[in-house]
Amino acid sequence: MDLDFLHLNFRRRIAALVWAKRIVLVVAVASAFFLTRRWWSAGLLLAGAFAFAATLNWLEASLRRQFVREARLPSFLSGKLRAAHPQLSQRDAELVLRGLRQFFMAHLRSGRRFVAMPCKVVDTAWHEFILHTQGYQRWCEAAFGGMLHHSPAEVLGRDARRNDGLRRSWFWACKEESIDPRKPSRLPLLFALDAKFGIDNGFHYVPDCHAIDRHSGSGVHCGTSFGESSSDGGGAGDANGFGGSESSGDSGVGGDSGGDGGGCGGGGGD
Repeated sequence: MDLDFLHLNFRRRIAALVWAKRIVLVVAVASAFFLTRRWWSAGLLLAGAFAFAATLNWLEASLRRQFVREARLPSFLSGKLRAAHPQLSQRDAELVLRGLRQFFMAHLRSGRRFVAMPCKVVDTAWHEFILHTQGYQRWCEAAFGGMLHHSPAEVLGRDARRNDGLRRSWFWACKEESIDPRKPSRLPLLFALDAKFGIDNGFHYVPDCHAIDRHSGSGVHCGTSFGESSSDGGGAGDANGFGGSESSGDSGVGGDSGGDGGGCGGGGGD
């Protein structure tokens, strides 16, 4: 189905679907109670209305995913990124912004649940975006239906809620690139960028724990930790479901990849 109906922009199309869904349900309920005298007619009317509303809801979710993947991010973000990290080229900055989209997609596809930021350089881009409050608020409204508030970049630790947020980020970043989150052969873009660009105090990952000496004190983190029940004594959270991601009802792989993990190779070691 062509989602570019009426040639409206993303925000207007999403708003139109949201209001159409509300109107359909309100009109159906009102009609069932006030205009239909037979219970079976009311039941058929409500069933049809809810089926139609479900279709509109699917279209809305699909359009929001398309918005996150394709809608233009503010042009100033590249300049802000390169000012904060002078080693980045223009092409590097664009890759970081693709990582930011991957993070946004994790939040959207997890059912707008809490996701934690695993990458310092992407966190810089996110923070700079948030500083332009009105633009960020409008972007979030179109992408998620509400604000996505900032949280600091971090790694697995003792806080179960934050661990679940990191596991959701890992799960959905892997799904965007057709990577098995339990047995990753490479890193998704979001988890590879700090090491790729040599970010000071960045988080360095490798796909598999067996690739590093966990007692070497190297500060390297491994992707397979996200599927374990604990991480060096840290808070376990909902590890078996990657922070609940596997039960969110949208575990399929996105058709058009939001990242470029292959360009980052295996990511992470020092």
